[in-house]
Amino acid sequence: MLDIFERIKENPGPLGQFADYGEGYFIFPRLEGPIGPRMQFQGREVIFWSANDYLGLCNHPEVKEADAKAAAEYGMFYPMGARAMSGETEQHLQLERELADFVQKESAYLLNFGYQGMVSTIDALVGRNDVIVYDVDSHACIVDGVRLHAGKRFTYKHNDIQSLEKNLQRATKVAQETGGGILVITEGVFGMRGQQGKLKEICELKSKYQFRLLVDDAHGFGTLGKTGAGAGEEQECQDQIDVYFSTFAKSMAGFGAFIAGDKEIIRYLKFNLRSQIFAKSLTMPMVIGGLKRLELLRTKPEIKAKLWENTYKLQNGLKERGFNIGDTNTCVTPVMMQGTPVEATLLVKDLREIYGIFTSVVVYPVIPKGMILLRLIPTASHTDAEINETLSAFEAIHDKLVSGYYKDQEQKLLHEKGLSFKEI
Repeated sequence: MLDIFERIKENPGPLGQFADYGEGYFIFPRLEGPIGPRMQFQGREVIFWSANDYLGLCNHPEVKEADAKAAAEYGMFYPMGARAMSGETEQHLQLERELADFVQKESAYLLNFGYQGMVSTIDALVGRNDVIVYDVDSHACIVDGVRLHAGKRFTYKHNDIQSLEKNLQRATKVAQETGGGILVITEGVFGMRGQQGKLKEICELKSKYQFRLLVDDAHGFGTLGKTGAGAGEEQECQDQIDVYFSTFAKSMAGFGAFIAGDKEIIRYLKFNLRSQIFAKSLTMPMVIGGLKRLELLRTKPEIKAKLWENTYKLQNGLKERGFNIGDTNTCVTPVMMQGTPVEATLLVKDLREIYGIFTSVVVYPVIPKGMILLRLIPTASHTDAEINETLSAFEAIHDKLVSGYYKDQEQKLLHEKGLSFKEI
């Protein structure tokens, strides 16, 4: 019999294997100072492109004032207890009413955290006789929620409506045998490469197949649509999304999340979401602060306009310089290059230490072998100077990459460590 700790030591996991090399720099980097377009990293100032603070609300004076006043009046932990026991307040209910109205739904319910909220929502919506059909590129919170499902589940190719329809046909046969229903899950915006989920096309399939639709719109809420109500509003199908989900960790610059939909369904979820029934209520500073953030989303459309102005400047600047940013149609800006994981680390180190640019890097197995993806998140707070400085830095590191500079550095590094590429 194997000691589970021995197994853990022998196999630290897909990220854990890089702990000695990358912790504190590539993984778990420590950024300091107020959240904004410029922060401190390892003692130097960098232009920061890895916050999801789309609307720049983290340090908005009205938001900071609302947060501070709520913390002074109520403390950081009020109300104590779960909503179902002792954590219900009028402010929680008010925020739910205003969120429901904002995303054009009958009702809404607050969640403590986005990740656990999505996991628990999926768990509550389906039983063992039901079938889940979900996009293969769905966020980890969706994947983990699906893992809890005791019944059948099928994935369809990313944003491929033909593949979805084929799997809906399979799901329909299973549901007819079990007597269950079908839940389709996708994202409003896929956060790694920036494509919107094909919500309108998915909704059109409701005329042919019987299913309900759950949409995770974490990156769409506040950034897409005429009013900022998200990808469903952008694609003019918000009314056909059965359960709408978003987090406060992006445009709302906070923590927590919410679900919205028909009053009867949200009431059911309110009484059946284990992650909320058995967890402490969302704290008052975040609830009152959430009301202020939502007020700014509603009354300050110029903030979202500035976000998109910066997005276009960044994305057009990259395309003009020959960079591949894929087919993003959102603020998420992926820059894709050819290269190995070692080249990626060398490239990112140059960006941070020579050019003062901090952005996230993604390599295999998240994306195909031989690819490097640098993900930039523009915000309303970035300046033209910061965008131009970033574009110049990207030109410089791209020239180094295509000239073979990083490949030569990779070989030197591996030689010093006595390794071949296949060994790391």
